[in-house]
Amino acid sequence: MSSRVFVSRLASLSVFDPLGDQVGRVRDVIVTVSPRRQRPRVIGLTVEVAGRRRVFVPMTRVTSIDGGQVITTGLVNMRRFEQRPNETLVIAEVFDRQVTVHDDDGTYPAIVEDIAIEKERVRDWSVVKAFVRKGDGSRSFGGLGRRRGETLVVPIEEVAGLLTADVDQGAAGLLANYDDLKAADLAELIHDLKPSRRVQVAAALDDEKLADVLEELPEDDQVEILATLESDRAADVLEAMQPDDAADLLSELSPEAQERYLRLMEPDDAADLRRLLTYEDDTAGGLMTTDPVVLPPEATIAEALALVRRTEISPAIAATVFVCRAPLETPTGRYLGTVHIQRMLREPPHGAVGAIIDKDIETLTPDASIGKITRTLATYNLVSVPIVDEDNHLLGAVTVDDVLDQLLPEDWRGERHEVSND
Repeated sequence: MSSRVFVSRLASLSVFDPLGDQVGRVRDVIVTVSPRRQRPRVIGLTVEVAGRRRVFVPMTRVTSIDGGQVITTGLVNMRRFEQRPNETLVIAEVFDRQVTVHDDDGTYPAIVEDIAIEKERVRDWSVVKAFVRKGDGSRSFGGLGRRRGETLVVPIEEVAGLLTADVDQGAAGLLANYDDLKAADLAELIHDLKPSRRVQVAAALDDEKLADVLEELPEDDQVEILATLESDRAADVLEAMQPDDAADLLSELSPEAQERYLRLMEPDDAADLRRLLTYEDDTAGGLMTTDPVVLPPEATIAEALALVRRTEISPAIAATVFVCRAPLETPTGRYLGTVHIQRMLREPPHGAVGAIIDKDIETLTPDASIGKITRTLATYNLVSVPIVDEDNHLLGAVTVDDVLDQLLPEDWRGERHEVSND
C-alpha cells in the first residue's frame, strides 16, 4: 500500500532509531529533479540533532513515517548538512512559491502552501501532489494577513515553476516552521540558503528579528542583505541592532553608504555609531557597546532587577549594572562603579544600588588592546568591563561575547558546528 504524507506534517516530527532512541527532529525535505523521472524525487530529510546541527538523512534509511514519528535504520552520518546545487529544500524554497497550474479548468496562478510526497517503491519517494491557493498572493483578507482564494490539491504534473530558480516567493511558510529557532540558529539556516532565497527570507522578518539575525551572520551576508533593503528600512534595522554590531556592519560599507544610513537614523543613535566608527576594530572602543545598563546610585535594587530582566537585554549585558552620575546616557556623568546581578539577588529589594557598588573593578580606556581586555576579564572573572574616558565618564562596556567574536577566526559563524570537541 502506498504511503503519502504532506511535508508540513513532517516538519518537527521526532526521528528515532530502531531501538527507540531519539536521533533528532525533521527540519526539511530535500528533493531533486531528474530528466529520467516524471516527478521530483525525494532524496532525504534534514534532521536537527544535538547542538542544533542539521544533518542529512537519506530516504533509503527511513523505514517508517507513521504515528507522528520517523523511524530510521539508525545509521546517520553526523556531518553537517550542506546543500548541493541540484537539491531543493521544500519548506525553505518551495513553500510560498508562485507557480502556474494547468488543469481541466484552464491555466491560473497559484501559491504553493504544501507538498505531498509518496513512497512509490521500497524506500523510493517522489513528490506527487501540491496543495495550492489560487491567486498570486498579492492580496490579504481584511488586512489581517490571511490569504484569500480557493485552495485545492493538484497533481504535481500540472504545476509549472515548482523548482525553477529565482522566482517571486514569500517566506511565511518557512518562518512558521522555524518559529522556535533562536536568532543564531535562524541565521545559520538563512546563511545556508541560496543567495536569492536568503534575501527573500531576510526581508520577510520584522525589524527586530532581522536585526538579531544580522548580528549572527557573516559580514558578507550582512552587507548583501542590507543592500537589498530600502534605505529607510535599513536605517531602522541598524537602529535595532546592538550599537557595536551596527558599527561593525557600517564599517564594511563605503563612506557614502555609511553617511546615507546615518542621516536616516535617529540623531542619538547615529551619534553613538559615529563615535564607535572612530575607533580601531581591535580596541576597547571598537568592541564596546554604547548601550550598557546604567543607573544612578539612588536607584533601588528592585528597579535594577526589573531593568535587567527585560528580554531584549542580552545575558552578558544584563549581568552587570554600571552606576554613574547623571546624565545616564553614554558618555555618562562620573562613573562610580559596578553592581553585579548576583550581589543584587542577595540584597533587600528596597536597598540602593549605590550602597553595594564594587569599586575594585579596573576600568579601561577606548584605546585598550584586545589583550588588555582579555586579561582584565580573566583576572576579575567578569563578563563585561567598563570603558571610560580621561574624565572617568562611562563610554560603554565590552562584553565577553564581543571578545570571543574578535578572537575566533573570521569564518567561525559559518563553521560553528565544525569545531572539534576533542
